[in-house]
Amino acid sequence: MDVMDRALEFEKRKMSGMTTSDRVSSSREVKALILELNEIYKENKDPELMDMMKRLTVIKRKIEKRLNGNTSI
Repeated sequence: MDVMDRALEFEKRKMSGMTTSDRVSSSREVKALILELNEIYKENKDPELMDMMKRLTVIKRKIEKRLNGNTSI
């Protein structure tokens, strides 16, 4: 499966009702996808790839925010 296809599939996944273990694995998976897309972007400079990386980064931040919890007192 192509990196772009995997990234699109990841974006369409349901994120509600995830266990902590699911969140950890999803966070790792999205990080790997972003890094792979970045390597391709370095060669092509395709704006579509940049947009996809931005969308995946937003999803990654939401997952990690939920994992870390509210650390402020």
